[in-house]
Amino acid sequence: MTSALKALPNIHGACMISACRGQPSHPRSMSLWEHGLHLFRSAVGVVLPAPMLRRALVLKTDGCPRLVVKDRAFPVKRNLYLVGFGKAVLGMAAVAEEILGDHLIQGVVSVPHGIRACLQQAGMEEMFLKPHSRIQVIEGAKHNLPDREALRAASMIRELAEGLTADDLLLVLISAWLLPFLVHAGNRSRIMPGKLGQ
Repeated sequence: MTSALKALPNIHGACMISACRGQPSHPRSMSLWEHGLHLFRSAVGVVLPAPMLRRALVLKTDGCPRLVVKDRAFPVKRNLYLVGFGKAVLGMAAVAEEILGDHLIQGVVSVPHGIRACLQQAGMEEMFLKPHSRIQVIEGAKHNLPDREALRAASMIRELAEGLTADDLLLVLISAWLLPFLVHAGNRSRIMPGKLGQ
């Protein structure tokens, strides 16, 4: 997604190729550009964190408050914690915090280095957490390589998870598989990948 956001402004300047090869470009190529841009934005819109998360995560407040994830309901009583990692997790965390409200106690998310600047440049500030958020954001893993910040984020996520009790709920947001950042140096325990949506 980061690459697509960076490339979007450059697409317009690219040479427009006529639908029929060998024919010169004409004013209709701009409508081709507009059509292509519309298709691109529609495709990206389907996988944006906000609509996806709103379809999968609902807080029901009638009667006993409960968090509904897909078809499963979990009773909530200001006992929710959140962790996350991956390229789209910043936007996912912003929406999750909005949905969960006061039931969310604390969160930690690990995102790629530079993602906030990239989103701001693309005009996608709606993916940012609100001021005074309960979720801490750590940018690390420049060029997708483990670094001190990625290790710090993994350690904070692990510490948060290990401090929970049987009465707490942990919401885990994953937008990519980042095993190298979840395995603490010298520790042989690993978090095994599973299928999302199960």
